[in-house]
Amino acid sequence: MLNRIWAAFFFVGFAACLAQALVFGNTGIFQDVVSSTFDMAKTAFEIALGLTGILCLWLGILRLGEAGGSVDALARLFRPLFRRLFPSIPAGHPAEGSILMNMAANVLGLDNAATPIGLKAMNEMHGLNPAKDTASDDQILFLVINSSSVTLLPVTIFTYRAQMGAADPTDVFVPILIATFCSTMTGLLAVAAVQRRNLLNGVVAAYIGGMTALVAALVLYFARLDEETLASRSALLANGAILSLIVVFLAAAVRKRVPVYEVFVDGAKEGFRVAVRIIPYLVAMLVAIGILRSSGALDLLLDAARAGSAALRIDARWVDGLPTALMKPLSGSGARGMLIETMKVHGADSFAGRLSSVLQGSTETTFYVLAVYFGAVGIRKTRHAMACGLAADLAGIVAAIFVSYVFFG
Repeated sequence: MLNRIWAAFFFVGFAACLAQALVFGNTGIFQDVVSSTFDMAKTAFEIALGLTGILCLWLGILRLGEAGGSVDALARLFRPLFRRLFPSIPAGHPAEGSILMNMAANVLGLDNAATPIGLKAMNEMHGLNPAKDTASDDQILFLVINSSSVTLLPVTIFTYRAQMGAADPTDVFVPILIATFCSTMTGLLAVAAVQRRNLLNGVVAAYIGGMTALVAALVLYFARLDEETLASRSALLANGAILSLIVVFLAAAVRKRVPVYEVFVDGAKEGFRVAVRIIPYLVAMLVAIGILRSSGALDLLLDAARAGSAALRIDARWVDGLPTALMKPLSGSGARGMLIETMKVHGADSFAGRLSSVLQGSTETTFYVLAVYFGAVGIRKTRHAMACGLAADLAGIVAAIFVSYVFFG
């Protein structure tokens, strides 16, 4: 799927160049497009270089959380909920621990760490699946929750915003939390409806009700603030949460007499390796997106969406975030490329830049997760996994647009 999308960017861009040259007489379009390839390749490397330090920091912090028991404590906090959501997994089965660790990594926004743990969990769950070519109910639920997981600390998005010059990279923290919560709840409810799961169980209802109340309280609190106060208090909450997390992880590791410096450095080394690995992917996607943008093809799509908004008499600023929204279910690297390109064109602190950041954090790459997780265990019949995952994506996108207007409109 991604191979076809990437190639299509070049083909569509080239076709748009031919149209501009032959129909509109814009013979300089070819030079503009070629120049954009060099510019975007340079931007991709600079972004990856700046991301290296942040990945080193957070994978080091995560390693401290694992060694000090903080990540496991976070997992235990949700164990009663997951025991009821995945009833076919026996208590104490290895899949239980892998699922909880995967969810914890997703909550912390460390998708690079979450993926290998998630693959391990899917493989362990597959050992309990009697139909090896067909996804079980629990595997589908795990995948949908994983592909729309609530993210408390979207560190990578903060990093990209900092790289692109945002005055306060964390000002999208609360909107992302709200949007990703809507995505996760929709995915959970969709799976429960199809599989006829009872979510009125006391424990499940308590967890969902508590999380819903917390998010609703955040929305009500921030919605009544003026723009300046809202920005300062959401930044205080985001930065306070991040610093508190670091201190808690470090304190727990020190309490267990963990050699904190050595453990942190071991995790940071993995962050460096991850940063190096993503450079080719960023270059590939940003160059392709640059061709699509500079050729005028992407602008045609956005102009059509703006015309539709005008016909319906609704504000059309959300259209500038549409490329990120459309790409996110298909490709994580593609969506990151669209996010960076939007901030590069409109500015990190523009409405479009902030909206794209919230959209990037609102959902996960459903098609990618489906292909990787199910492909790793040989599942061919995915049943209703894709439909439920896409329902979660749509809810996350709509919520992201709504909260962006509330916070930044």
